[in-house]
Amino acid sequence: MLSMPAVQRSEFALALNQVATERGVDVTVVLDTVKNAILAAYRKDHPGIEVEEYAAELNPNTGEAKILHNGVDVTPPGFGRIAAQTAKQVILQKIREKEKEAILSDYRLRIGTIVNGMVLRFVGPNVIVDIGKTEAVMPPQEQISNEKYRLNQRLAVHLLEIREGQRGEEVIVSRASNGLLEGLFKREVPEVAQGSVVIKAIVREPGNRAKVAVASNQPGIDPVGSCVGQKGVRIQAIIQEFNGLEKIDIIQWIEDQQTYVANALSPAKNVRVELNEEEKVAHVFVPADQLSLTIGGGGQNVRLASRLTGYRIEVEGEGGVEEEAKEEAAEVAEGTKEEQVVPPASVEAKEKSSTSEASTPQPAPAQQADEQQQEEVKND
Repeated sequence: MLSMPAVQRSEFALALNQVATERGVDVTVVLDTVKNAILAAYRKDHPGIEVEEYAAELNPNTGEAKILHNGVDVTPPGFGRIAAQTAKQVILQKIREKEKEAILSDYRLRIGTIVNGMVLRFVGPNVIVDIGKTEAVMPPQEQISNEKYRLNQRLAVHLLEIREGQRGEEVIVSRASNGLLEGLFKREVPEVAQGSVVIKAIVREPGNRAKVAVASNQPGIDPVGSCVGQKGVRIQAIIQEFNGLEKIDIIQWIEDQQTYVANALSPAKNVRVELNEEEKVAHVFVPADQLSLTIGGGGQNVRLASRLTGYRIEVEGEGGVEEEAKEEAAEVAEGTKEEQVVPPASVEAKEKSSTSEASTPQPAPAQQADEQQQEEVKND
């Protein structure tokens, strides 16, 4: 039978409570773990026994351990030392598991929020991030493609989900999700955190550009101005979280879809919109000086505006000249236009100009001299 002196008994109870407190688990959980470990050690020395007929008993105050068979004490002599060694290994393992479960339960409540992390290491294409109580995985699809990560780099990440991985459940974080941008707005803009300014929609091409539609729930509050901040201090703080790589357009959301589509094409101005509600198509007409801004590099601006509003946007330059220039640029880009061709109208105008010059009589040099001499005689 395992027994402990009085001094050790108090130390056992103290250690039991200390472990439970430090690991954030209940005392009964630790006791059950110890009992299972003691029973496992006994079964190892006595193979073939019916486990259901045996039970381990542990006094939480004295630390005394017993093996019971159908309620009868069958603890072998010297078993206490073997049980203690086996129990120690199993206890540490079980406590780590319980600790991880407690941590994961805490992070489950925080899914959808942002946390500050630090890059710990790289495992293949995955980035392992220290997020405080545990490590998280940032897979390649959740990384910003043009962002370079380095060891000990501090960055904000979005808690995306907890899912089963190769080593059990893993916390997955993201830098490419819309949730990261939304969380940064809540952190930097008090009106968004309080709910007086609402984020209606977010679209992103991570690391390049994003558009955020905002609206106000309270009269007198400018949603766009609140997000930008005085002298742009708020939006600049958010952009710096992306190392200045991602431009952010803040759009005012309104119920009038025609105006909303025009706003979504920011920074383009003087945009005229005609909507086809049945086909969800927006025909957009813009002046010549706004055409490139409306479309954006590689069509990025109009593409993001289309995703933000839910309309397929077709851009047309007013006057037709811009469309010809656009088609010409497309032909050159595709290599279909090999040489410069003079338009027929230009040729005709040139011929008329030449004819006009030829038909005008020019005085001969001698005639000019005679006329000059006659003029001098008159003057005399």
